[in-house]
Amino acid sequence: MGFPKRICSVCSEEFELRPDKPGFANRCPSCSEEDEADSMKRGDKPERESNHELNAARKKAMRDLLYRKDS
Repeated sequence: MGFPKRICSVCSEEFELRPDKPGFANRCPSCSEEDEADSMKRGDKPERESNHELNAARKKAMRDLLYRKDS
């Protein structure tokens, strides 16, 4: 029994959906590789640092709201 045939949502070409295929189930391997390469470029260092600071502030605010003593 062969692998199921799918049609890529980006380039509209038919491909086999294999278990070890990278990326999304509705995209062919070549379109999935291009998408992964684009996502690697987006996260530069200053942006990641600012996200880290924002996440730390969110965690602190949630902790304060959840565990504050009502007096």
